[in-house]
Amino acid sequence: MGRDEQVPPELTIEVAFALPERQKIVTLAVPPGTTARQAVRQARLDEHFPELPAASFEDAELGIFGKRLPAPERHVLRTGDRVEVYRPLRIDPKQARIERAARRSRD
Repeated sequence: MGRDEQVPPELTIEVAFALPERQKIVTLAVPPGTTARQAVRQARLDEHFPELPAASFEDAELGIFGKRLPAPERHVLRTGDRVEVYRPLRIDPKQARIERAARRSRD
């Protein structure tokens, strides 16, 4: 690389995932143009959560600071972003409300 060429700056971002009993936040330095999906791959969450299938992270819904990303494979990150990897719901929220209401009416 010549003297006048500059190395592109890296962005500092975080990738976060949590189970009910523990969480992991991985800080990464990534090149400009990195997408949310690429950052999740680079975080290697499957190594921190070996009890989960790797597809749990590859196919997961993603968000930035609590806002779901409709197209994480196209969302380009900015420095300081925290990519959140969402777990799939175990039960539909509407069904959970129905079941809670049914239990309360029996009590």
